[in-house]
Amino acid sequence: MSLKQLLDLTGKTALITGGSRGLGLQIAAGYGEMGARVVISARKPDELEAACTKLRAAGVDVSWIAADAASEADIGRLAQEAVTRLGHVDILVNNAGATWGAPAEEHPLEAWDKVMNLNIRGVFLLTQAIGRASMIPRRYGRIVNVASIAGLFGNPPDVMSTIAYNTSKGALVNFTRALATEWGRHNITVNALAPGFFPSKMTKGVIAQYGADSLARFAPLKRIGDDEDLKGAALLFASDAGKHITGQILAVDGGVSAY
Repeated sequence: MSLKQLLDLTGKTALITGGSRGLGLQIAAGYGEMGARVVISARKPDELEAACTKLRAAGVDVSWIAADAASEADIGRLAQEAVTRLGHVDILVNNAGATWGAPAEEHPLEAWDKVMNLNIRGVFLLTQAIGRASMIPRRYGRIVNVASIAGLFGNPPDVMSTIAYNTSKGALVNFTRALATEWGRHNITVNALAPGFFPSKMTKGVIAQYGADSLARFAPLKRIGDDEDLKGAALLFASDAGKHITGQILAVDGGVSAY
């Protein structure tokens, strides 16, 4: 099989949470360009429709389902609707996430719970639902979790404290490894991307406070991520080019995690 064939997603289906903007939208565009039928999900229908309009203009076969990825009821509905609409789900991208900036000694409990419920509990529930409904019965699946380099270590002292976010992403890193060892027997791969700083709604506060150039100085490549930088890594984990890779965490961070 040629490398082009290994990377081709024609005939595959993908469900991407947090797909209306930022990294999720970037991944949706990449998968769609490579031939996948895509369903994106987020909370706001207007943002989802705008994202679909943009993706369709680029030739992507895409539709949307509005759902709150922190709500158990919405997660169940999302899984059911996605499987019904697509017939099955080959690729699940768990990208929806939230953060909260506050020193540990002042961090509100309700904010801690909000971050944990979306970033790890919701991921578990949706992955479990899609696994049961589609991937395990079909003995095929590619699960791509969007973690963060914040899940690999603490923040520099002069950067905003995001202890709940870091903790949740650290949990997602080990969730990825643990699930890979369990579901490998079902021919399901489970991997995680660990992005560094990318421009997004989640990071705009940090970028506004410190400046993109200041944040870029932490990276050996002296830049932050752009609208193309996650596509290749996400494609590797979703395609047959990565069929022998599971339980791995790939940092896409300009080299920050190399220190």
